[in-house]
Amino acid sequence: MDRRSFIRLAVAGSATGIIAPQVVLGAAHGGPLKGNMAGGIFYTKESPGRWAKKAGPHLPSISKSSGKGGTIIDVVTGHPMKKFDHYIVKHMILDKDFNFMTEHFFNPLTDKAATSQFNVKDYSGALYALSVCNKHDSWLNVIEV
Repeated sequence: MDRRSFIRLAVAGSATGIIAPQVVLGAAHGGPLKGNMAGGIFYTKESPGRWAKKAGPHLPSISKSSGKGGTIIDVVTGHPMKKFDHYIVKHMILDKDFNFMTEHFFNPLTDKAATSQFNVKDYSGALYALSVCNKHDSWLNVIEV
């Protein structure tokens, strides 16, 4: 690779590193989650992409309540657990900046429903729940805690 090609590639890579996080993490910066796949990582109710007819059973439902030690988050995905053929693999909880907080894995042989509960202690702000299906990708929903 000659010097000019290297410099062009380095500049393009730097620009991508500055611009791409703004696109992927649009909601974290006050903007809406947009695009065919809401940043190329997950689907949302507003952006179901190629799975528009699958949003209902894949989108996680989030509720909150008070419990010992803090706020309790309940996540339910109304998706059938059809053994290893088609099931919800896990629920993940992400903070307002999309940082990983915790997760719960499901066993499709024993779990009859994709329900999980998380204690988020003294957390406040936007909280994201991600539901991962083995066939229809990852689905994101948000709640204000």
